[in-house]
Amino acid sequence: MNPADEKGKIWMNGEFVDWVDAKIHVMSHVIHYGSSVFEGLRCYNTANGPATFRLMEHMRRLHDSAKIYRMPIRFSQQELFDACQETVRVNGMKSAYVRPIAFRGYGSLGVDPMTCPVDVVIGTMSWGKYLGDEAINVGVDVRVSSWTRIAPNTFPAMAKCGANYMNSQLIKMEAMAEGYIEGIALDANGYVSEGSGENIFIIRDGKILTPPLGASVLPGITRDSVITLAREMGYEVYEQLVPRELLYIADEVFFTGSAAEVSPIKSIDKIPIGEGKRGPITEKLQRRFFDIIEGKAEDKYGWLTYVYK
Repeated sequence: MNPADEKGKIWMNGEFVDWVDAKIHVMSHVIHYGSSVFEGLRCYNTANGPATFRLMEHMRRLHDSAKIYRMPIRFSQQELFDACQETVRVNGMKSAYVRPIAFRGYGSLGVDPMTCPVDVVIGTMSWGKYLGDEAINVGVDVRVSSWTRIAPNTFPAMAKCGANYMNSQLIKMEAMAEGYIEGIALDANGYVSEGSGENIFIIRDGKILTPPLGASVLPGITRDSVITLAREMGYEVYEQLVPRELLYIADEVFFTGSAAEVSPIKSIDKIPIGEGKRGPITEKLQRRFFDIIEGKAEDKYGWLTYVYK
């Protein structure tokens, strides 16, 4: 954590508190059972000033996640939208990673969470390239994980729930312990699912493939953005099941995510992907994506919301 961030403010249930005072009780339900839903999104310092990326879509997904877990949020999507913008402003940030989270707080300690209050918190922090600076321009080395992604009808993969990320931690830690940057998980049927915190795209013969939501995939907002941009640029994009072996013979593979943005993969299980570096289609998609979020190209989809109007 950046020490400078710790001098700022955090939005808690409608009020700003000092970062160091943003605390919960150790017997809160969320600590013992992982009963939280959250979002992660970026504020970019564009050519026209700081702007959050697809903020309302993130607030909608937060509410969707909470609904799946029967977790009533007393703040509307618009109220949380405004609170995220205000949190960036209060902390005087030009670029930031924004983390809204709703969780079951202090009440009872049984598995039944219904008597526990639902608290909502928004924090902002400084955050560079999630997979490292080299990841964007060159690519990363990854492995297929021995850990399977959460199975259908066990944990709902469409909910961005804190408990789901225990699975993600196993995938990430295993990869890093063996010298890789990230892991790729397969779903319960052995098809490609996603990374520990990223969606994945495969390019073969000019066609772009990505696993469908039914492959235990989070409906990523950057994923949706890249699909939109790829089709705008004339590429064929297919959401379909992807066998593991297609990863090895792909021309290009890349991750997407709010943290990872668009990050190329240069090898999988020590097998070079394409020429073992960022491929040309990935680079074109990156350039188009970054031109929009940096304010260099027209934001015709209305993805940016400027913080200081």
